[in-house]
Formats: sequence, structure tokens, C-alpha cells
Amino acid sequence: MRSRRFSKAEQATLAWDTPGLLAGIDEAGRGPLAGPVVAAAVILDDLNPIAGLADSKKLTALRREKLYDEIRAKALCCSIAEASAEEIDMLNILQATLLAMRRAVEGLRLKPAKVLVDGNRLPVLDVLAEAIVKGDAKVPAISAASILAKVHRDRWCVAVDREFPQYGFAGHKGYGTAEHMAALRQHGACPQHRKSFAPVAEVLR
Repeated sequence: MRSRRFSKAEQATLAWDTPGLLAGIDEAGRGPLAGPVVAAAVILDDLNPIAGLADSKKLTALRREKLYDEIRAKALCCSIAEASAEEIDMLNILQATLLAMRRAVEGLRLKPAKVLVDGNRLPVLDVLAEAIVKGDAKVPAISAASILAKVHRDRWCVAVDREFPQYGFAGHKGYGTAEHMAALRQHGACPQHRKSFAPVAEVLR
């Protein structure tokens, strides 16, 4: 399945004033112990294709960075949004992820006729939406969204590493590595840690 504008027949089933644009949505950062969960929404331009789009986890960091810039330059529009660690603790990680996805869609400059979301759960939206399992490997627009979300969150980790260097965020990106767990035990949690996540909650006892 590829990202495209709807055909005339498909558009006939939509509202008369719908431009027929298709947006892909994906997230990054559900598993880490700290920081926001990030979602991105992308509407690609069929007339300005981007080669090499794939699931962000299958790409090197350098390739992701290059594609990030190309997506931002060539896509019809894109949006990146977050749900904070505090919102994750308040809502739970699933609901915070859906909130970030909704914010990403609402941040698009152009309104899509349909949204394709990676995974099996949909945020509450005012447009047609479909969940696609492993969509980041099947739908170019979702692949593009996965790249934007991943690069944005990795850059967040590098930035917060300068504020809290004792945790090593630039290296482990917030995941519960042995290094990260040792730092948690030694220094306790910082304001960016997700206090509702069990490894962090155990340190705070």
C-alpha cells in the first residue's frame, strides 16, 4: 500500500469539499522510562517522491537524519507533537500516545481526508481513520511519520542529556538499560522520568 491522493471514485464517497489527502501517523518513545512520547503526522506529495522510506527502526541514525530533512522539505505538510512525561503518568502510556497522535493530526496545515495510523488503536479524530498493523513498513506516509517522530525524540534525548548528564540519555535514549538503571539507583529520578513506570516507581519507594 502506498501513500497517494484518492481517485475520483474514492473521492465521490467523501465530502464534496474534501481535498482527498492521505496522512500517515506514527509514534516514538512508548517504551522508555523518561521523556515525552512523540507522534508525527505526514502528508506526502505524490509529485515529489522520497526514496528509501522505511520503518525508522530499520534505518541507521545517519540515514534517519537525512530522511528527516528530506521529508520536511518535500512533504506537502507534516506535524510533530508530544505528550509529556507528566501526561503519561496522569493518563497512562496508551492514552498519552493517542493524545500525541491527535495533536499531530490537529497540527497539520492541510486537513487530510483520511488518516492511516501505525498499530491497532486509533486516536479520537474528526476525520476518517484506519489502524494498520506494521504500517510503518507498509505505508510510505507512516514510514515518514515514524522517521520524524524517532529523530525528534532522539534529539530531545540529546538535549536533556546536557541538563541531566548523570543519566546518559544521549546514549540509551531513555530505555531501561543497565547503565540507566544504575544511574536511577544512584541519583534517583529526575523531573523527566515517568514515575508511573515500574522501574522508576521502585526507585522512588
